[in-house]
This record gives sequence, structure tokens and C-alpha cells, in this order.
Amino acid sequence: MTSDTTQTEQVASETENHTTADLGALLAPVRVVLWDFDGPICRLFAGHSAQRVAVGLVEWLEMQGLRGLLTERERKSPDPHAVLRAVDLRHPGSDLVAELEERLTQEELKATASAMPTAWADPLIRTLAAVDRRLAITTNNSPRVVTTYLKSRGLTSCFVPHIYGRTRDLHLLKPDPDCLNRALRAVGAAPAAALMIGDTPSDCLAARRAGVPFLGYARNKEKEELLRDAGATNVVDSLEPVLEAVRSQA
Repeated sequence: MTSDTTQTEQVASETENHTTADLGALLAPVRVVLWDFDGPICRLFAGHSAQRVAVGLVEWLEMQGLRGLLTERERKSPDPHAVLRAVDLRHPGSDLVAELEERLTQEELKATASAMPTAWADPLIRTLAAVDRRLAITTNNSPRVVTTYLKSRGLTSCFVPHIYGRTRDLHLLKPDPDCLNRALRAVGAAPAAALMIGDTPSDCLAARRAGVPFLGYARNKEKEELLRDAGATNVVDSLEPVLEAVRSQA
């Protein structure tokens, strides 16, 4: 794991520049920050390929004689969540889905050992907590995985107990706003007093459905374009200016 002081940006800045004043205006009314996990906080599968995990889930299904359960496109998906969603769509709430979800959780847990912290995420989290912002994680990953990672970074106290991740109700994964709504109810905050930091179109859509302002994090041009296409108007390619904006308001 890299330390806060040695984290460096992996991609040159290509996204629209945001001044401290711009971000300050966005952050001014915020009392609660809802974080997506894989992306804004860390690259969970940096050393444990998500595509290999997806392939492993498909192979397991085939070993159960269930090759025909997935379409050809679903079998080739590099996203393990897409495989999980596809099976749940056909057999919602079944033991098969429960077993597949547990297999994915175990792979996510393995991935935490080689997860790469997102540059500036750790100090931003600690600074937000220090200036009395409430923090919650709203993710499609398993909450067990989030807890394991946070413990490894010494960040548990910044979030616990507000970790809202994947449940057995897989139809409520983002872009459904369920995890955001659970977080808002738990902290007693209105959507307008919150901000979500996410890196995918599903994050953006979930925030919009929950009525929560959204800040996109895009580590490369492709991710920025996907966020813009989803309607994100505030996108940064580094969390450093967000940290500077928070510090300027302290």
C-alpha cells in the first residue's frame, strides 16, 4: 500500500480544470459526503483483475451445467457485477444467486490486499472528518470488503457505521438510489445537504435519482466522457483540488 505522502497521480490532467473557488461553492452547503468505493477511494482490482473474476464466475456457472443461463455477451463481460445481475434477473433471490454473490465477495476480499489507494483520497477523507462532515460509503461492493480495506488504511473511524453496500436484493444495486437513500436516512440528512463522489455513470444516475448533487472523479479521459455523457457537470481528474477547497473552508 502507498502512504498518503507518496501517492501520485497516474494519469496526466485532461479534465476540465476546477478552481478552489468553484469547488468551494459546490462544497459549501455539504454536510454529508457519500463516497463510492471502488474508484474514488481505491482501485480495488488494481492487482486482482476484475475481468479474471468475471471469467471465474462464468466458468463456475458452466461447471454447474448452467452455461445457457447467460447470453454470449454476458459470458464475455469484463464486469463481475454484470454476471451477478444477469443471474439474479433470471433467478432472483435464489440459492444460486446467494452462492454466486458470496463467490464474488471472496474475490473482492482477495483484491483488497493489492488495492491501490486513489491519490489524495486518504487525506481528503481525514480532512472532511476533521471539519465535521459526516461520511458514508454507498457502493455496489460488499460492505465486508469496504470494512476490510478501511481497516488496512486506518480509516474505519471516519465512516463506521455508515457503510452501505451490496445486499441480497441485487435489483437495488446502483443505478438504483437505494444505498444512497439508506445512508441519508441513517445520518438524518436531506439530499440537498449531501454530495456524492463517484466515478461511473451508475453513480451519477443514482445520485440524480436520490436528489443528491454529484461530483465525478475521472482518472482518465474515457471515464470523463462516460460521466459527461451521463449528465455529470462537475468532474475532476484529481481529488487534490477538492482537498484544497475543503482546507480553504476550514
